[in-house]
Amino acid sequence: MKEVTVRRSIGSTLVLFLTLLFGSLPIARTAAAQKGVIKIATQTPLSGEQAAIGEHPKLGAQLAVEEMAKSFRQLGFELVFVPYDDQAKPEVGVANARNIVADADILLVVGHFNSGVALPASEVYKDSMLAMISPANTAMEITDRGYPNVNRVCGRDDIQGPVGARFVAQDLKLKSVYIVNDKTLYGQGVAETFRDEAKRLGLKMLGFEGTEERANFAPMIIPIKAKNPDLVYFGGIYHQGALLLKQLREKGVKATYMGPDGLDSSEMVKIAGTQVIGSYYTTVAGPIDAYPESAAFAQKFKRRFGKEVESFGMYGYDAAAVGLKAIEQAIQELGGKKPTRAQVSAAIRKLKNYKGITGTITFDDKGDPVKSKYFVLKFEKRQYPGKVIRVIEQEAPRLKKS
Repeated sequence: MKEVTVRRSIGSTLVLFLTLLFGSLPIARTAAAQKGVIKIATQTPLSGEQAAIGEHPKLGAQLAVEEMAKSFRQLGFELVFVPYDDQAKPEVGVANARNIVADADILLVVGHFNSGVALPASEVYKDSMLAMISPANTAMEITDRGYPNVNRVCGRDDIQGPVGARFVAQDLKLKSVYIVNDKTLYGQGVAETFRDEAKRLGLKMLGFEGTEERANFAPMIIPIKAKNPDLVYFGGIYHQGALLLKQLREKGVKATYMGPDGLDSSEMVKIAGTQVIGSYYTTVAGPIDAYPESAAFAQKFKRRFGKEVESFGMYGYDAAAVGLKAIEQAIQELGGKKPTRAQVSAAIRKLKNYKGITGTITFDDKGDPVKSKYFVLKFEKRQYPGKVIRVIEQEAPRLKKS
């Protein structure tokens, strides 16, 4: 009986010792996590015609969240990534935005890809001061409203369009142009800025036409061929732009072909095939070899996701990373407390000279990067990306006071 009692005593002592030694570790981790969860959302097209290009900014943002999760755990917060598929449709983006703002743990949205989706969705974000950092929206209206919570890490169409027009007039020395656009906020907007600068430079406008056609461009190609322009400019996304180019060549139109960063995708090459050779595109997102920090990032991206990163993957990463850095600093300034959405929005604007993959990022008073790079590329082969022909770095225009 005494032996049993001794064994029980030893056993009880051992249990108590182990509890004191190891039991406190899960308690410490649990206590650290009690500060709560911080969620980062993305909104890009992940299904439909633009899924191939929309996936890359989502994956870039996801990589940034995964890399910074450890530092947030040390601050006592679990970092959670929540991707949303806006399908490149305004009504879907707005519905998603309402669900996003209803989740109080979401402190940042990385998105959108399409300006026509971002514009109405950002009105929803503004009402709760939820910070939005876009990796790809180039329409002027995104930041020209002066919302304190809306930002982008890329350039603008009122600079991208003219960059293309100046290249066409001054480098290629073309004299006439026929312009087609997809009738979206983005496509029509960049086409108009291209047109206005092209006119100023003396190019002859042979046509300016909008279309929502997705498959058969033959009726549109008839007048284009008849007018024989030196250049056909398409304002829109690759799923239309590549087909238009392919059908232009099949109908014997030999005009030089150019479009904006909506054509900046490997899908442009897949759809257009050999017809892509010789065409040009401008973009606010340079290829991997355009940035000194990008080679290591590309390797890291491929190890994680098993695929080559495309331009907007880097911008998705930077959009998330700069936002996360601002949230981290806000937590530290608040003595470890979780910041409000308004505090996060203010912290993003206050952050200066953040060193990202695509360059140093500082936002101006309307949410544009103070300086942005714009690229002109040429598809010299049936291969993505094209070859960089020109790089222009330019400041964003100042906010117009009403």
